Amino acid sequence: MPRVKRGSKRRANRSKTLGLAKGFFLTKSKLHRAAQEAVEKSLKYGYVGRRLKKRDFRSLWIVRIGAACRAADISYSRFMDGLKKGGVDLNRKILADMALNDAPAFSALVNQAKAALEKV
Repeated sequence: MPRVKRGSKRRANRSKTLGLAKGFFLTKSKLHRAAQEAVEKSLKYGYVGRRLKKRDFRSLWIVRIGAACRAADISYSRFMDGLKKGGVDLNRKILADMALNDAPAFSALVNQAKAALEKV
């Protein structure tokens, strides 16, 4: 089997890793082995963080909707149930934005949800 020294491929791979490690502390941005470990760990944290971000934003939206609902004398769960029974198909992101920036529209939704709950 012929001998392979991997010249340019190895150099390209190492420079790619060191480029990703730019700005890391001490040897983690200078030496390949330390940089490789730090980059792998940071990529893993980034992957996990992108999933946690979705979870965090959903809980923030729920908190905002719940606060606006309590101000309108209805619980969050009753409000969401009323919207579903009333046929209103808005996601939590839009509802939270309405609760924060458009109070009259949100109060109209609350009235609609209360009416739908009374019907059933």
